[in-house]
Amino acid sequence: MMGNERHGLIGVIGSDLLRHAKIPVILLVAVLVSAVLVVTTTHETRRLTAQREQLVLERDALDIEWRNLILEENALGDHSRVERIATEKLKMQHVDPAQENIVVQQ
Repeated sequence: MMGNERHGLIGVIGSDLLRHAKIPVILLVAVLVSAVLVVTTTHETRRLTAQREQLVLERDALDIEWRNLILEENALGDHSRVERIATEKLKMQHVDPAQENIVVQQ
């Protein structure tokens, strides 16, 4: 007799869905998986975009520092500046090559 059999509600619903509604269940699972993948992909895209922005800012800062270092190198390597420091601080004098031979020979 069927009246004495006890079936759980979830078991009855599950077996009924599998027996009569396979395509809708498959579509429901596909939609849920798709939704989770969309959320995961969106999150990863936003994280990578923020990381890229941070790297672009770092690159710009390093670019500015590089330009400043080149300007500083050019300023420190300027011949007139080197000559001025040599004459003022080190008390060096510019020697004429013609006079140098006379001084050395004496």
